Amino acid sequence: MTQPHPSTPNTETILKNAFSAAVSVADPQIIIPQYLEKIFPVGSEPQKKCLVIGAGKASASMATALETYAKLHWPQVKLEGTVLTRYGHHSPTTKIKIVEAGHPVPDQAGMDGAREIYSLVNQLQTGDVMIALISGGGSSLLTLPVDGITIEDMRKTTEALLRSGAPIEEMNVVRKHLSAILGGNLARLAIARGARVEAFLISDVTGDSPADIASGPCAADYSTYLDALKILEKYRLNKEVIPASVFAHLEQGLAGEKPETLKDVDLVNAQVANHVIATAYKSLEAAADYVRTLGYEPVILGDTITGEAQEVGRSQAQIAREYQAKSSGPIALISGGECTVTIPNGIKGRGGRCSEYLLALFAASADIPNMAALAADTDGIDGSERNAGAWFDQDIRIAANGRKLESDTFLSAHDCYGFFAELGALVETGPTLTNVNDFRIILLKK
Repeated sequence: MTQPHPSTPNTETILKNAFSAAVSVADPQIIIPQYLEKIFPVGSEPQKKCLVIGAGKASASMATALETYAKLHWPQVKLEGTVLTRYGHHSPTTKIKIVEAGHPVPDQAGMDGAREIYSLVNQLQTGDVMIALISGGGSSLLTLPVDGITIEDMRKTTEALLRSGAPIEEMNVVRKHLSAILGGNLARLAIARGARVEAFLISDVTGDSPADIASGPCAADYSTYLDALKILEKYRLNKEVIPASVFAHLEQGLAGEKPETLKDVDLVNAQVANHVIATAYKSLEAAADYVRTLGYEPVILGDTITGEAQEVGRSQAQIAREYQAKSSGPIALISGGECTVTIPNGIKGRGGRCSEYLLALFAASADIPNMAALAADTDGIDGSERNAGAWFDQDIRIAANGRKLESDTFLSAHDCYGFFAELGALVETGPTLTNVNDFRIILLKK
């Protein structure tokens, strides 16, 4: 095992540097130029109009990177388009319009922006190229309901799904089947116009399937209307909480009265390609490389860990306990994936899934000596507040005991933000302008 460097930084710095390493490897300013060069080698750049559209927490930064590259390498190309991102995630552009809108609950700004994108794609002509810049968060931002469903209907449906504890993959199955854009419908529109589609995807979902990233606006979809209805039934979301118009549309689709989302058969002979350019696993590997230089043996537990945040926290406390017992030196347990938080009616809660996971881990690991941990969302915003996540070490635990802060009380109130804010243990980065899902690291020493 690598020996620790004599000037090893303190625990807080190690945790935060590991998170920074994970975020940096998914920086659009680095990866967008690399993939543009690969997909459009010299002499094969767009010859007619190049329409740039996109949505997600990283999409504005992706647009900036694309514009910078095009200015240097494609000076003759006519570049235009519109990209939607979350409020506070703006990045400077001159030719591509950036629209900020609501996330995770869609709003009118998002719907207006999505309608503008739909209109631009509908103006494409044979030989044009559409470049789609897609990242996590795009499902909410690209909200353009089908005829008969209002933005308020979509908002109520999204809020109900969020509160139900449904994982993002299941939420998106429902949203795809209510959208004029998601579930491959945007690619379908471009194909009909004779355009070539190149979609660049930064993945924040388990499995990194193009169909799941931002609900796959340019990808073939595997789900059906029946799947969407079964998900609403699974979480007991009936017509008391889901608008009647939503059920009516899904039932009409099941009966064959509405077109399905894009399928593989629709892409035969079509010029459509989806490129996953950044993933959670690559980010976990970057963090592992960093801690290895400090003498820790990194163990990547996986990038697809899901479930209730509190249950995952307790489970990883047990995993840490087992590694602590059998290891002979410093260990770093690293994982990704998106947990869920189910909030009972009547409780508002403060924080997000990363902070809630971390507080559950904190509560379940009081017997583990010399343990430290951090959990944060790589987009820089964890849930309802403005922090990316939180961290703790033995000093934080001592401070919590000294202030008589009862972690179980905060867990019951789903107020993980309040707990870590009291201790000055929040991770605050501001929007990172990328998004490769959640990042978790546990440091163990003898």
